[in-house]
Amino acid sequence: MKNILPFILACLLLNSCGEGKKEEKKPAITAKQASAEIDKVVGIANIEPVGKILPISSEVSGTITGIVVEANDEVKRGQTLMMLDYKVEESQLAQAKSKLGSQQAVIRSAQASLAPLQVKLENAKTNYDRNQSLFNGGATTQQVLDDSRFQYEQVQKDIISAQATVSQQESKINELQADINYFQTLLDRKLIKAHIDGKVLSIDTKVGSAITNTTSLGEFAPAGNLMAITEIDELFADKITIGQLAYIRPQGSTEVLAKGKVIFTSPYLKKKSLFADKVENLEDRRVREIRVELEKNDKVLIGSRLECVIELKK
Repeated sequence: MKNILPFILACLLLNSCGEGKKEEKKPAITAKQASAEIDKVVGIANIEPVGKILPISSEVSGTITGIVVEANDEVKRGQTLMMLDYKVEESQLAQAKSKLGSQQAVIRSAQASLAPLQVKLENAKTNYDRNQSLFNGGATTQQVLDDSRFQYEQVQKDIISAQATVSQQESKINELQADINYFQTLLDRKLIKAHIDGKVLSIDTKVGSAITNTTSLGEFAPAGNLMAITEIDELFADKITIGQLAYIRPQGSTEVLAKGKVIFTSPYLKKKSLFADKVENLEDRRVREIRVELEKNDKVLIGSRLECVIELKK
């Protein structure tokens, strides 16, 4: 027994040393080291126009009397989309135009009165010059000369007065034109028009609806490319720069729907907002908003939820 006991102790010692070697672990790779090795990042993106989706609204209150476009219609800047009741403004504009027409007739009449006065002035001057010559030759009296001079001067005054009348009447044209412009503006505000080229996405009203300037009448997408708006986790946020290549694909698929490049990187980190399912979500992760302008939009619908892949290495 004395010889066996030391042998058992030695075996136990060797076994414990072997287990110690098995428990040795390699140094852990940090998150920073792991992120340095990736060549692309993926985020869930929402598709919107580069110019954002705009609401269709009216500058003034009123009642919808006409809708001349439908959803999916392509429209040009200045094209009428809807109309409010504008009978009052139309009558005011017609009245202002009528006043302008009457005033123009008054001006034409005043201008016409100048023509005979010009003829009368020439005759009076000719008569005065002739009497002056006769008077210098002693062939007529001072009275005759004075009468012809008075007549000549009077016609001159009549012309000055007539010209002043024309100028006065012409000055009213500006006032009446200003009234026309004002009533035309009131009428134009009853026509809901496209401010830029684009596409009507939806019409959310109907003829007969009473609206205010805060009522949403539909949605409008400005013409141009689409963009993918995504949020990248703070772990990779500092690796995203403007100009990096990117593409979008359906979630869980490798099919490339459209390619593009990064056009905007948010200057700060914020809480998740694009696809936060619950307000009470207390996950302490922050993200950076990234926008990618897409080159081709044929296969992409506005409002789609897709994966956006940003390539970190060129």
